[in-house]
Amino acid sequence: MKNPTPPPGTPAGTGQRPEPHRSTVRTRLTPAQAFDTLYAFCAPALVRQTYLLCGRRELARESVEQAFQLAWQRWPEVAVDRDPASWVRAAAHEYALSPWHRFRPRFRHPEPPPADAADRALLAVLLTLPPSYRRTLLLYDGVGLDLPETAAETEASTPATAHRLLHAREALAAALPQLADPAALHTRLAEVASAERLRAARPTAVRAGSERRARFWTRAAIAFTVAIIGATALTLRTAPTRYDPPVPPGKTVRGVPPEAAPGALSKKQTALRRKLRSNPASGPEKLLPETR
Repeated sequence: MKNPTPPPGTPAGTGQRPEPHRSTVRTRLTPAQAFDTLYAFCAPALVRQTYLLCGRRELARESVEQAFQLAWQRWPEVAVDRDPASWVRAAAHEYALSPWHRFRPRFRHPEPPPADAADRALLAVLLTLPPSYRRTLLLYDGVGLDLPETAAETEASTPATAHRLLHAREALAAALPQLADPAALHTRLAEVASAERLRAARPTAVRAGSERRARFWTRAAIAFTVAIIGATALTLRTAPTRYDPPVPPGKTVRGVPPEAAPGALSKKQTALRRKLRSNPASGPEKLLPETR
């Protein structure tokens, strides 16, 4: 009788599976736990970075919350991304730089600037840069990404990203000569961002808001679909079953004399009418004409 084939992974000459090594045993996190871990790791710093990008505290917090709500809705995609933090940062920066915020009533008036004069000067110069230059400068000199990573996150080519970075540095150095050194600029950006007390919401609140938004849009899509189906059914029910050609417009008929309007009576007609009215006929003479 032959020995049974050992299960896969069992060394030859043994009759049982080996014990797994301690280093290969990993604790699997639930999606909510993995999301909360990413949020706790990225959200506080991302709020400060976004503040340097847009110059508004409330908009920075809102941008980060919107980015993480979108990440929770697409968590199967974000969880397997090569760099989930970069995915969320790109979403937050794009939301913060959206030009539609200028039409919102709450963002028509500027927020109070930083308390320190040097911080106000740096933030004012940053906000004068074009959004693409500002974002490139923040990612390269603030976050510390290299040039290809900055180009990939801003969806631009590497030469275009280098061009934006050089022009942003030149504009910043012209206004603030003490920040011409990239190391000094990196330190000042970190100091300005850390000086503001910007707090992110709790991850549970962000997940709950994302789920509420998903339910709202799902119900809205269902209601819109039902409305379209109802309108289509009503159209099919009330639509005509045959084609009735339209009545052609009227045409002028030539050769027909115009209708004559009644004119004034002649003298003979007037005398006859007066005679008939003064001598009304009565009796059989009214019905029988006189013979002559």
